[in-house]
Amino acid sequence: MKNKKIIASIIAVLILGIVLTQSIFIVSESEQVVITQLGKPVGKAVIDAGVHYKVPFIQTANYFDKRFLEWDGDPNQIPTKDKKFIHVDAYARWQITDPLQFYKRLTNERGAQSRLDDILDGETRDYIANHNIEETVRTSNRTPVSAENISDSVEDSLIQITVGREKIQQMILASANKRASDLGIVILDFRIKRLNYVEEVQDQVYKRMTSERFRIADKFRSEGQGEASKINGEKERELKSIQSEAFKQAEEIKGIADAKAAAIYASAYNKSTASRNLYSFLKSMESFEKTFDKETSIILTTDSEFYKYLRSMD
Repeated sequence: MKNKKIIASIIAVLILGIVLTQSIFIVSESEQVVITQLGKPVGKAVIDAGVHYKVPFIQTANYFDKRFLEWDGDPNQIPTKDKKFIHVDAYARWQITDPLQFYKRLTNERGAQSRLDDILDGETRDYIANHNIEETVRTSNRTPVSAENISDSVEDSLIQITVGREKIQQMILASANKRASDLGIVILDFRIKRLNYVEEVQDQVYKRMTSERFRIADKFRSEGQGEASKINGEKERELKSIQSEAFKQAEEIKGIADAKAAAIYASAYNKSTASRNLYSFLKSMESFEKTFDKETSIILTTDSEFYKYLRSMD
């Protein structure tokens, strides 16, 4: 009899423990709970951290994250307004603000992710398809450093935008929040993570970029050759100017020297008869040296100065 009482007590304790376990649930600071009874929500959501109670066995505690959650979309191929196909990869951050409504509409985070795929991918496609690619890629307008020699590709990048990527992201965020207003969630931020051309357009863009770089290289090469020709021309002009000035100075020096020599010769010539004879003799010798060689034949008259000195040499 005593053993039966002990066994009954143990069973009662176990049952009480199980009941207490099923009656108590703990909510942490990062969690919020919706109580359901036979699959239907009961009462308000529990958002305060601590120990809470529920009816055992027939009520269930459904936990939801209170923190910021991540949505990472799949890259999609989207045509822009100017018919250029691009790959768009986006991400967002969202939060469960009304867990009771969230449970009613979406049940769990997997259902929320699926619904966000529909909302954010759809809004992204709509807004990008309504704007040109420049509006999607750029946030602000660009000002060229110089307006000279602007190429076609540079002109494309200088097209004035009125909306820009930042505003498009804000419009997608606002529109997506309107669609998600009855889901018990709020989308906190939306960003375009990456934009890229589709493969066919990439090839065209790369070829255009390559052609443009070759054109710029040829332009620089031509300008360099022009500068080289200009420098060489300046060098030749300065060289000729220096040579001309040197020749002029040399001729002036020679003229001054010749004048001084002539003055010395004249002074020596006028001093005496012997000096004049010596001067005449030396000049004749210089003339002989410059005029004759071993093979030279000449015909002289008897009154020639050359003849006079040749005859005296006999």
